Amino acid sequence: MATLTYVYSDQTAVLGPLATYAEPHTYDLCVVHAKGLTAPRGWDVIRLLTEFADPGPTQDDLLALADAVREAGRPRLGSGAVASVGRRSEAETHGTIETGRRGHLRILRDR
Repeated sequence: MATLTYVYSDQTAVLGPLATYAEPHTYDLCVVHAKGLTAPRGWDVIRLLTEFADPGPTQDDLLALADAVREAGRPRLGSGAVASVGRRSEAETHGTIETGRRGHLRILRDR
C-alpha cells in the first residue's frame, strides 16, 4: 500500500508510505497500482518507496466488518411505522402501508 500525492502546478507526483490522514490531491493505492504507477509525459515521479507490502486486514478491520454485518441484519422497528400511527401517510392514501424505515428509505407493502 502507498499514498500518491501530486501537485498539478509543479507537474510532480510523489509515491510514498501510506498516509495516516486524508488530504486534498492524495490517493491511497494498492500494491498492484503503486507498482504500475505512471504519470503524464513531462511530469516528475518521486518514489519514496521501492518495496510495497499489502498489510492485509487487521483485527480492527475484521471487527468493524462484523459489527456492520450484525447491525445490518438486526431487525428494526421503523420509526416511520410509529410516527404514522394516528395519521395517514402519503403512501397509505395510495393503497400501501409503511411497515418500516431504514434511514431515508421506507418499506412499503400493499394493503
